[in-house]
Amino acid sequence: MQLSIYGGDHSPWVQAILLAAHERGLPLTLRSLPPWQTFRKWGFLMPVVSIDDSDWMKESADVLAKIGFARLNPEEAQAIKAAWQGVTHRPDNLYRFLSEFSKAGDSGTSALLRTVANFFRAFIALYMLTLMLVARLASKIQDPDDFGEQFLYWERQLAESPGSYLHGEVPDTADFLLFGIVQCHSSVPVPPLANLRTDPRLPDIRQWIATMQTRYCDYPHMYSGSFFSPAAPRPTPASRLQRLSFFCGFITALGLLPITLPLNLYFVVSTPR
Repeated sequence: MQLSIYGGDHSPWVQAILLAAHERGLPLTLRSLPPWQTFRKWGFLMPVVSIDDSDWMKESADVLAKIGFARLNPEEAQAIKAAWQGVTHRPDNLYRFLSEFSKAGDSGTSALLRTVANFFRAFIALYMLTLMLVARLASKIQDPDDFGEQFLYWERQLAESPGSYLHGEVPDTADFLLFGIVQCHSSVPVPPLANLRTDPRLPDIRQWIATMQTRYCDYPHMYSGSFFSPAAPRPTPASRLQRLSFFCGFITALGLLPITLPLNLYFVVSTPR
């Protein structure tokens, strides 16, 4: 089984699939720009995944099931969705948001193609900014009074689990999705990260993060190692040339705002989530 994945490793849902593939030892290619056939239908929505050159799938739950992991029950799915609150704070520091986005880079083998891909990745960054701005203005995603509360469900799950992971002795779908959210919150620090690190109600969550980081110590997309023990280096950043290409692309996207903004708004409104 071989996976072709479009998406960035700042996305928790992309992270979940990368972690599941790593757990299974599956070969994969990670592309930073969407395939044309999926872009026409879903815009910049990520992840989209093709397994053994089959049709592209956009639901991470379907991909994880195809790989051989369990589906979440409705209560767990809602708790995962809740744990993602705080994501709209990613661009609070716009420079840091763009800087971290530029560092993620492209994994292609050709330097020329990586440079071109990073130029166009900037248009995805502008789309993400548009998406989060629309979510804020439309009150689709509101901050809770206490970001720590969104993790209490999983703290209870760990207390009741017969093993070190959310459902037992080995990680499964819930572990991949929740750890993907931890990576998302750590890639560009947001308010929930402080709760994960210091909230006295979440000791088992922090122990679980340590257990996951130990298990996946050779995982190349780890961001949480900068904030939790055992310490681990952040993913290898893109070269200065690739980052320069990204910022040139972002300036171009801003220059084309009369075109890029309506296009982004179209995909924000029309893409099913």
